[in-house]
Amino acid sequence: MAEHTARGTAAGELEDGRLLKELETIHRTRHETLLHGSDDALATHTQRLKELEEEYLRRHPSRATTAARTRTGARARTGAED
Repeated sequence: MAEHTARGTAAGELEDGRLLKELETIHRTRHETLLHGSDDALATHTQRLKELEEEYLRRHPSRATTAARTRTGARARTGAED
C-alpha cells in the first residue's frame, strides 16, 4: 500500500496517471500559493512540487523537449548570441 504523508501519497508510490494529475494540480495552484499562502504553505508547496517533478524526471529521463524551450531556441527567438 502507498505511504501517505501530510502532503499526500509519496511521489514514488504514485502510478503514472496519478503523478501527472498531481503535477497538473500543483502547477495550477503555484501562483496563488506564492501570492497568498503563508510561509509554511509556500514551503510545503515548494517541497511537494520538487518531489513530484523529481519523480517525473526520474521516470522520464529522455522526455521529449521542444526546441523553443531550450537555450538555443530562446536565443533564436530573441536574436541573442551565445
